[in-house]
Amino acid sequence: MNRQTRTLIVLAVAIVGATIASYGVYTALARLPQRGAAIPTRKAVVAATQMSVGTLLTPESVKLIDWPANTPLQSGFSTLDDVVNRGLVAAVAENEPLTESKLAPKGTGAGLPPTITQGMRAISVKVNEVIGVAGFVVPGTHVDVVTIINPGNSRNADDTISEVVVSNVQVLSAGTRYDQEEARKDGKAIRSTVVTLMVTPIDAERIALAQSEGELMLTLRHPLDIAPTETPGVSKAALFSNQPKKPEPPAVTVKRRPAPVAIVPVVAAAPIVRPYTVETIRAAKRSEDKLAGVLVP
Repeated sequence: MNRQTRTLIVLAVAIVGATIASYGVYTALARLPQRGAAIPTRKAVVAATQMSVGTLLTPESVKLIDWPANTPLQSGFSTLDDVVNRGLVAAVAENEPLTESKLAPKGTGAGLPPTITQGMRAISVKVNEVIGVAGFVVPGTHVDVVTIINPGNSRNADDTISEVVVSNVQVLSAGTRYDQEEARKDGKAIRSTVVTLMVTPIDAERIALAQSEGELMLTLRHPLDIAPTETPGVSKAALFSNQPKKPEPPAVTVKRRPAPVAIVPVVAAAPIVRPYTVETIRAAKRSEDKLAGVLVP
C-alpha cells in the first residue's frame, strides 16, 4: 500500500467519523425539552368570526384567548358572560379583541338602534352607484346631502337650484341587511341601495322634505374636515354666469352728410326819420320852423 492510498483511507475515515459525531450531537439536542421564557398571561375575549354592526353576540361568536398580562386591553373583557347578548356598534374582524366602546350597553339589544347617539335620529335615503359615490359611502364615513329642487314648483326650468341641505352627517349603514348578508356570503362588495344617516331631528325633517320634493345626492367628505358647508347654492340661470362672454361684434360707424346750411336773407334796417327845427331870429323876434324829416343812415 503506497503513501497516496493511505492518505485517502485516513481522509475517508475522518469524514465518516465527523458525520457520525455530528448526527449524534443533533439527535441529542433534539431530544432535549424546549424551554421558553415564561410570560404571565390573562384571558381576553375576542371575536370568533367577522361580524358587522348590529350583530347580537352569542357564546358561539366569541372566544377566550391568552393575552399578555403586562399589556392589558383598555376596557377589555376577561369572561364571556360580559359580552354575550350584547349588540355590536362597530364592525369587528376575526380574532379582534372586544372592548366596551364596540358594544352596545346592556339591555339595549342588537341591531341599529343601539348605534344611534342620544338626541339624534336615523334616516334612510335611496341611493344608486352614482348617488352613493361609486360605493365609497360606507359605515363610519361623513357626507353632505345635496338636493336638486325647483323651489317655486313652476314650469320655468331656470328656477331649478342645487343646494346643500345638511352637511357633515355620519353614515350608520350602507345597504339593507339583506344586501349585507348576501355580500358577506359571496365575498362581494355591498350593493348600496339604501344609506342610513345619523342626523338631528330638524335635519331629518329637511332631508325628508328634500327627498319628497326633489332629487338627493351625497358628497363624500374628508375624515378630518368637520367645518359646516356654507354655500349660497347654484341656480340653473346662474350656472354659466362665471363663463367668459362671447366677444361682441365691432360697432359700425355710419358717416352722415352735414346738414345744409339755411341762407337767411339780410334785411336792411329801416331808415330812421328825425325832424329838424330851424330857429330864425329877426330883430327882436325869434321864430322856429320845422322842416320835413331827413333820412339818417
